[in-house]
Amino acid sequence: MNLDEIINYRQVSDRIASSGQPEKQQFEWIASAGYEAVVNLSMPDSENALADEGSVVSCLKMIYVHIPVPFDAPQRRHLSLFLQFMSALSGQRVWVHCALNYRVSAFLYQYWRLSLGASPEQAQQVMLPTWKPDSVWRQFMSIEVDEAERPVQVP
Repeated sequence: MNLDEIINYRQVSDRIASSGQPEKQQFEWIASAGYEAVVNLSMPDSENALADEGSVVSCLKMIYVHIPVPFDAPQRRHLSLFLQFMSALSGQRVWVHCALNYRVSAFLYQYWRLSLGASPEQAQQVMLPTWKPDSVWRQFMSIEVDEAERPVQVP
């Protein structure tokens, strides 16, 4: 078992890791490493997507959350859902993935900034360093969530 073999794997914090699309066997590694939940931001028709991913993850006794985010059209509602799920999963070890860890990088950037109160410079550190967001993703990363949409952080 070597998590480094998972495409674009990053250990973001003690509790959160991110990556591109894991292979079926790699979900066993993720579960064995103590992760309790998997959040998938890929579209169901993304390259290398696993049609039965929800079943695979659930059979490994992990929580499975799927928020399909079109790569060329991320929306505020996607971000709001993601922030709510991350709040609900606080205290648990969470693996967040998409096809290549690009979408995830932007979503984790926003999570760090909007939910955890990090500066943009601090939030940048959770992103995949080799990814350069285009104008669509830079605009997404500038979204400010209204107080009413911001989930409450549970310690």
